[in-house]
Amino acid sequence: MRTIALAITAAFAVAPLIADARITSVTWDPARSQAPSMFPGQSAAFGGLSFGSVGQYEKLRGTATGELDPNDPRNKQVTDIELATRNAAGMVTYSMDVFVLRPLNQANGNQRMLFDFNNRGQMRLGRLTNGTVTSDPVTAADAGDGYVMRHGFSVVGNGWDFGATGTANMKISVPRLTGLPGPSYEYIVNDNATTMSVNLTFPANSLVKSLAKLTVRGHLDDPSVTLSDSQWEYTSAAGSAIRLLPAGTLFQQGAIYEFWYTAKDPVVSGVGLAASRDWVSFLRHASAAEGNPLAGHVQHTYSYSISQPSRTLNDFVLFGFNEDLGGRRVIDGILSHTGGGSGDQINYRYGQTGRTERNRQNHLYPEGVFPFAHQTLTDPLTGKTAGRDERCRASNTCAKRVEVNTSNEYWVKAGALLHSDMQGKDLKEPDDVRYYLMSGQSHGVGDVTDRGNCREFTNGVSPYPAHRSLLLALDRWVSDGVEPPKSAIPHGGHRAWAVTRPGSQVGVVPQSELGWPSIPGVLYTGVITTRYVLDFGGRLDDGIIDNYPQSVVGRPSYKIFVSKVDEDGNEIAGVRMPGVEAPTATTTGWALRRAEFGGPDGCESDGQNIPFARTKAERKASGDPRKSLEERYKDHDGYVKAVAKAARKLQKDGFLVEEDVQRFVDEAEASSVLR
Repeated sequence: MRTIALAITAAFAVAPLIADARITSVTWDPARSQAPSMFPGQSAAFGGLSFGSVGQYEKLRGTATGELDPNDPRNKQVTDIELATRNAAGMVTYSMDVFVLRPLNQANGNQRMLFDFNNRGQMRLGRLTNGTVTSDPVTAADAGDGYVMRHGFSVVGNGWDFGATGTANMKISVPRLTGLPGPSYEYIVNDNATTMSVNLTFPANSLVKSLAKLTVRGHLDDPSVTLSDSQWEYTSAAGSAIRLLPAGTLFQQGAIYEFWYTAKDPVVSGVGLAASRDWVSFLRHASAAEGNPLAGHVQHTYSYSISQPSRTLNDFVLFGFNEDLGGRRVIDGILSHTGGGSGDQINYRYGQTGRTERNRQNHLYPEGVFPFAHQTLTDPLTGKTAGRDERCRASNTCAKRVEVNTSNEYWVKAGALLHSDMQGKDLKEPDDVRYYLMSGQSHGVGDVTDRGNCREFTNGVSPYPAHRSLLLALDRWVSDGVEPPKSAIPHGGHRAWAVTRPGSQVGVVPQSELGWPSIPGVLYTGVITTRYVLDFGGRLDDGIIDNYPQSVVGRPSYKIFVSKVDEDGNEIAGVRMPGVEAPTATTTGWALRRAEFGGPDGCESDGQNIPFARTKAERKASGDPRKSLEERYKDHDGYVKAVAKAARKLQKDGFLVEEDVQRFVDEAEASSVLR
């Protein structure tokens, strides 16, 4: 039996610890912590703020090291682990940033641990608390309204993404394999007119330019032009970046550059999956004597994730990492936002965890690779049979899952494949999964006064109030068997089908199919991401990318759909937040770029906010078919009542808690609508 040590500072005693979860040491940093119970003289977290009956919280920041037995079947799922350098005991080692936020008096907590699965190193607790989005919360303002703390959750995190950077963010150091040449690819777009060089994810294996290919095009459907060897170069002997020639030439704003080359020195990025498994398991099961700061205070574990880590959690489950080294379930309940049915390339050699596919970008990476759904299915295009939940079903370690996606995931990530088969047929919902489309919302919450790179103002409707209610619903589901809200996704006649455009990386949803109204001055192209079967070589199932394709020509695609819209252009299906159910505008999950940024190609993660006219006379003068605010609500009080009605319905259906209902009403009352 091995031992591990909890290192605080040199002045503190070191205790012998059992390494069931293979966490070999944890070092808490007093300079980054606010933990009076561990570091006497420090103040409590959040400026000493107290959270109702739970009281004050304390924060621990530090570093954990761990080791993985490459011969353990549960670790063999990590691609290339057998090639990684081993220590004297034959183990593969790693180190990572770690975070624990716990009640100062843990007896006051709710015995629930919330695993904040960070996005590119940045934690997302602030989305649930209306506070600061940061991995280093310090002040009372960072706590927001303290929603998570008031309910008594402990919050934990760890570095998992080898590409994460930033002093405050959560990072991990994983093994790097020296040499081992392999194909790599960079999709490059700079939405500025100042970029002169571009870093490569992995260094080039050779500086011979004829072994690489750099192309450029103005729009997604334009033919690519190959740049000659005299038009670009590596910036140094390290081969870690490229620039255009002659020196000082700028990359064209909004243009699409693509670079195919042979790289070297890949990382064993899948170690991040095993490290996350072992960190959560350690906090859940290890004793205080073993150095566990939550010992005896974790009855259930939940995860919260947005975007990239939600896709990573899809892989976490797919590769069996929700089973720990003792055969136990790691995460009991998953609250996942904007993960769709995609993965995150974390378990491929030369995979790029920071990439994400959208209408205009990153179509030629192995992100959207079968299987997409939890259910075990046979892919009619490849003949493969698989499902994301196969391993956890076999080991009885599946989590209950709340899958939340916005309209944007259906338009830019083929999100329909999460709950339909590859021919568009609805799948029978698993007993332990619920699906929710956040109707008419974009991937992130925009600013209705800002266009960004897009033609129209961005979409400000937020899903986060629903997340707060769904977190408690998930807890009741896991703890007491209380069913969460029914799934709310496009079904039957509410589905609008995409049409593939052969040879193009994107398809189209015809305007008549969607039901989109013709709004004066607003362009509709129907652009939608199409999910193709691409050729990455014969070893992809083993985690090895042998080929990065250069086009989608001749490749088969899956059938996908989005929600149809009403006469306003607002989506019919899904969870309609007050901004959609009592609207002041048409809100969409898709958007188009402005000309100076490569428009009218898709505007990636953004959606649109297309305001209604104030009066009937104004809308008629412009030819707008959508009812004006005055026709809908008559006056300001009518608008406030409509918002209140929408919010109360959401509360009844399980998507809002009382305090957020009141917040919506207060915001409507304070608004300038029809004043």
